[in-house]
Amino acid sequence: MDTPSHSYYSATAHARPARPTLDGTVDCDVCVVGGGIAGCSTALHLAERGYRVVLLEGQRIGWGASGRSGAQALLGVAAGHAKLARLIGESDARRVWDITVEGLALIRELIGRYRIDCDWVAGHMQVAMKARHDAEIRDEIEMLRSKLDYPGARYMPRDEVQSVISSSQYISALHDPNCGHLHPLNYTLGLAAAAEGLGARIFENSRALSWTRSSANGSSGDRVSIRTASGEVQARYAALCGNVYLGPLVPQLLSKIMAVSTYIVATETLGQSRATDLIKNNAGVIDSNWVVDYFRRSADHRLLFGGRANYSGLSQFDAPEATRQRMLKVFPQLADVKVEFAWGGEVDITLNRAPDFGRLAPNVYFLQGFSGHGIVLTGMAGKLVAEAISGTAERFDVFARIPHRGFPGGMAMRRPALVLAMAYYRLRDML
Repeated sequence: MDTPSHSYYSATAHARPARPTLDGTVDCDVCVVGGGIAGCSTALHLAERGYRVVLLEGQRIGWGASGRSGAQALLGVAAGHAKLARLIGESDARRVWDITVEGLALIRELIGRYRIDCDWVAGHMQVAMKARHDAEIRDEIEMLRSKLDYPGARYMPRDEVQSVISSSQYISALHDPNCGHLHPLNYTLGLAAAAEGLGARIFENSRALSWTRSSANGSSGDRVSIRTASGEVQARYAALCGNVYLGPLVPQLLSKIMAVSTYIVATETLGQSRATDLIKNNAGVIDSNWVVDYFRRSADHRLLFGGRANYSGLSQFDAPEATRQRMLKVFPQLADVKVEFAWGGEVDITLNRAPDFGRLAPNVYFLQGFSGHGIVLTGMAGKLVAEAISGTAERFDVFARIPHRGFPGGMAMRRPALVLAMAYYRLRDML
């Protein structure tokens, strides 16, 4: 489950340089841990500000969730605006929304500035399958307009949806032309290359094993030392961006997130005409169930389809075939089509589905808990860390004020508790 082999993204990734493993001691201003979008964006935005940056990646750049995801660029946070407003107040929840809107613009800005070739396509649809979903979509559009002054989203009735998506499953949709989708691994690789072009140093196969804070003059806390199997980084600041892949490096962070396995398949090349017929406007699509299906076309005319999430931590079913069957429920006309790639990965969720940003110490920052909304927010989170380290922490602190609790049941029983909860939501999806 935790290998990107058979990933369409890996098979179509751009060439990447051979990067060294950390060997010995290096000194820098900021050490970033994690080579996904969050870590690469943090490194890039700090390098743009002139900081000396070292990034440590335990595998290779984009190896984790950033290089394997459904790759749909969505606004907002997974918790939803109403829940976020209950957690931190309407004013701060609105600031979070505005930051995600900026994050979507940031993707396009970075792609243009650094000439990142990552198949960006504008357009996204959230589709309804039943009357309850339709009502929720209508309420969402009204909330976006009245509370968030966001006019971009519009309602699509059944006839229009079915003229765009060649499936009988959907009765309406929320269409947003500003959101979109991309090749996530090539985007991550592009961010890493841009950071290196500005002087950041990236070490791969260099997992962070431990960290301490110390000071040369005897007082604690002025410096951070992060050790790997064969080296050490000494820095003024650290940014921990590894999410579930940090493992035991920071136990107090691990208790606030849960690793959830997700699955995606990619068909063989369908040809332009057949692929276009499936989704005529080339939008990314996600349904309105709690346990969602999501799909989109690739640049080389395949269908990429993700569905079902495994909350148990066990590989007890045939994930590729289960995902293919969900695809055929939406597009039965693909019964004769081969699945050429099938892969999975782990994403991090928080109990309240809101992002979890904060500090372990005044000079140690962390980013985690994107809960399936990572394509937009991870890049923006890196920019917020760079702002905070540079002395302007107001926007970072809006996120740091979001309260988080550990999953119930402790480390031993929290996963069974989550499985029971998700069984309820799966049943609700069927009603």
